[in-house]
Amino acid sequence: MKLLRYGAKGLEKPGLLDAEGRIRDLSGHVGDIAGTVLSREGLARIAALDVATLPVVSGVPQGDIRLGPCVGGTRKFICIGLNYADHAAETGAAIPEEPVIFNKWITAMCGPDDDVEIPRGSVKTDWEVELGVVIGTGGKYIDEAEAMDHVAGFCVINDISEREYQIERGGTWDKGKGCDTFGPTGPWLVTQDEAGDVTNLHMWLEVDGHRYQNGSTATMVFGVPHLVSYVSRFMSLEPGDVISTGTPPGVGLGQKPPVYLKGGEVMRVGIEGLGIQTQKVVRT
Repeated sequence: MKLLRYGAKGLEKPGLLDAEGRIRDLSGHVGDIAGTVLSREGLARIAALDVATLPVVSGVPQGDIRLGPCVGGTRKFICIGLNYADHAAETGAAIPEEPVIFNKWITAMCGPDDDVEIPRGSVKTDWEVELGVVIGTGGKYIDEAEAMDHVAGFCVINDISEREYQIERGGTWDKGKGCDTFGPTGPWLVTQDEAGDVTNLHMWLEVDGHRYQNGSTATMVFGVPHLVSYVSRFMSLEPGDVISTGTPPGVGLGQKPPVYLKGGEVMRVGIEGLGIQTQKVVRT
């Protein structure tokens, strides 16, 4: 299934994308794509519905219908750094011996096509296409062999990063990672049965039509089961939590010379089978 949330900011309704690319309204059956709805049992109840009986939402998703973040009720937006061997190489960093964990604040999360805001004073705002993992069943000290039982599905994330704030301004990476709108999420949450082989998905990112990132999840250092298990050693995972799993090469920082967003650009971000995002870059 491809689950989504549509409507004005803060007023999103739950829906799913049908085989014809139309939104079917789920609000008669669930309150949101959140909480226990994301559990195996909750997803099974949605899957058992007769899609043909669900109301069709008039309009075109990602056209005249705005999509919000594909998951609601998120309390933790967890990110993994330097998790692609070829990305580590382009930045001159060593491949980590253990996953590098940092956070985005929840106010960074936005819809897949919402504007991305360059923070005041920023001169090094960058992009990163990433595979997002949505937790469906919470847990702590999760065994790696059971980790996928805790995953509701997958989505596209653009891990926007302000490199000066991240690297040059002291403190942790979080300072340059969690600014408002720095986490476009969606367009849909794709459940495991439809996501394909997430160890080998093509992923890409373009700025004004120029393809900077053109990689694959096949170069991930730590796979999804390991990441879910590892993160759960340090915090309890909850339904709706998102883990953004790292980026392939082609970020602005890695260009020779580096290229950063200035405002006015349009980014297009996609992962095979998981959808495409489009964001205009604006200055605040």
